[in-house]
Amino acid sequence: GSEAAGEQGQEEEAEDRLKEHMDSLLDKSAKTRQVALQSLRLAFSSKTLSEFLLERRLMLTDSLEKCLKKGKGEEQALAGTVLTLLCLQMGSGPEGEEVFRSLKPLLVSILTDSTASPSARQSCATALGMCCYIAAADLE
Repeated sequence: GSEAAGEQGQEEEAEDRLKEHMDSLLDKSAKTRQVALQSLRLAFSSKTLSEFLLERRLMLTDSLEKCLKKGKGEEQALAGTVLTLLCLQMGSGPEGEEVFRSLKPLLVSILTDSTASPSARQSCATALGMCCYIAAADLE
């Protein structure tokens, strides 16, 4: 019994940390946003969080959109990677498609922007390809 309670406590702690990182994506400091993106990248790539993310996908999508629009270089690259992992977590259902559809124009915009950093463009290209493969309902 206490082992299960301990696991549940750890899970709640991890979810609280994830919520803090998501909140930090809206911070004024670019460094704070980058640290939050790195933490989310690590969390999304090491554990299945689809249930947790399902109810927070719209807020997270909005935050990633702001990081992609306002950020530069490293922040945009990290946001593209986190977006790719979010699409993987959401899967091929309507939720994943919704995330992809809302950010696709911005990804294309950064990808085709010759003034954007190479790492940001590469990350957006990867996000575009992976999300399209996973979540695009439209075959074109």
